[in-house]
Amino acid sequence: MILDLSALQLGRKIKSGEISVSEAVQAALNAAESSSTNSFISLASREKCMEQATAIQAKIQSGELTSPLAGVPIAIKDNICTKGLLTSCASKMLENFIPPYSATVVERLEKAGLIVIGKLNMDEFAMGSTSETSYYGAVKNPWDKNRVSGGSSGGSAAAVAAREAFCSLGSDTGGSIRQPASYCGVTGFKPTYGTVSRHGLLAYASSLDQIGPIGRDAADCAAIYKVIAGHDPKDGTSLKLSDLSATEQQASLHSVREKKIALPSECFGDGVEEEVRAHVLTVADTFRSMGAEVEYISLPFNDYVIPAYYIIATAESSSNLSRYDGVKYGYRAGADDLATLYNMTRSEGFGTEVIKRILLGTFVLSSGFYDSYYKKALQVKAIIKNYFDKIFSKYDFIISPVAPTTAPLLGESINDTLKMYLSDIFTVSVNLAGLPAVSVPCGFDSKGMPVGAQIIGNRLMDNSVLDLACAYQEELA
Repeated sequence: MILDLSALQLGRKIKSGEISVSEAVQAALNAAESSSTNSFISLASREKCMEQATAIQAKIQSGELTSPLAGVPIAIKDNICTKGLLTSCASKMLENFIPPYSATVVERLEKAGLIVIGKLNMDEFAMGSTSETSYYGAVKNPWDKNRVSGGSSGGSAAAVAAREAFCSLGSDTGGSIRQPASYCGVTGFKPTYGTVSRHGLLAYASSLDQIGPIGRDAADCAAIYKVIAGHDPKDGTSLKLSDLSATEQQASLHSVREKKIALPSECFGDGVEEEVRAHVLTVADTFRSMGAEVEYISLPFNDYVIPAYYIIATAESSSNLSRYDGVKYGYRAGADDLATLYNMTRSEGFGTEVIKRILLGTFVLSSGFYDSYYKKALQVKAIIKNYFDKIFSKYDFIISPVAPTTAPLLGESINDTLKMYLSDIFTVSVNLAGLPAVSVPCGFDSKGMPVGAQIIGNRLMDNSVLDLACAYQEELA
């Protein structure tokens, strides 16, 4: 069945002529239209997609398009701008927003011959860890429809896991690619901050947000990363390096032998489900059997990552979301004066979780509290980055669980804010330090829910992180 193929497998069959681009697009659109996970918010026009398919087929046959992903349909998280296609951030505030331009990553995907078939459900403005705060309803986990898909890129992970998309793009502010990938049993990659353009990404926390791929395996993620990575003059945070794109992944035992891998003891202690701990440690054992040296280390800052992250993220979100005022674009409430317009528009247009985070962010930035909260959180961020530098002076990689538990039941976390925030405890430090990390499936718990292991690398070691993930998955194949 076409939908069981990985993105690279599909790309190879398209090039060989076994499958046409039109057949792939038809299969993807049919699956998305009949989604049982509520993964999609909107779909591209079938007529437009088929026209693109015909044009791309001709370019592949003529040799004009050589990307291994040419002709592959892809779905995009709904906070990444797509010209002429609804980009709502899963919010009432932008329920009618049609961008006049596409994000740089979308332009690069289309230039390589991929076809955008639709926009994926998510937590509203990427604020959440379960994809339950969406204006369009919760995303359901394909392994158990009574459980969450994770967040905020829940639709991006669930669609790939449910065979409703071959691959997808998500965004990761504190684990929002890796955690849903873990919950849904797929592979999700968060690149080094600045290696992938954020131009066209509707910002949550600008110093933390990063676009990245979700695929069936690490090879798919590497191929997509190769397409979207690279300097972009439209993004002031984009890194100016000669080669940011991932090389072709040649996973082998050589990529693992003599590598030094660290296991943070704090990530395997109290609060981590025993089955999660056991499966992730099995990953470490696999690398050990492949010739790696594995040792326990300590992350003494682990208790501070959640407070620091949420102070910084909410502070930046309160600034970024101030643009949604009912004047320029988006939802507009009826009001007789400007102050009332601002108040009613934002009260009616934003959901509860978004309002909560805006209020918290405004508070930590306010006079008298800036030094006590925001400035101190930035200092903690610097300490975390420096500590990671020390770790990576001795070790090549860090392995940890992605989350302390497998996917919780719908409604379980959304009604317990602290529990929802703590589900990101093993992922947010990566964003605070700007590091690359990938989530790889490593088994199932007794409830039949997927478990994910996180592989973290040093800054700009994206290729190595992806290579190690490929080596692990090849070893299990």
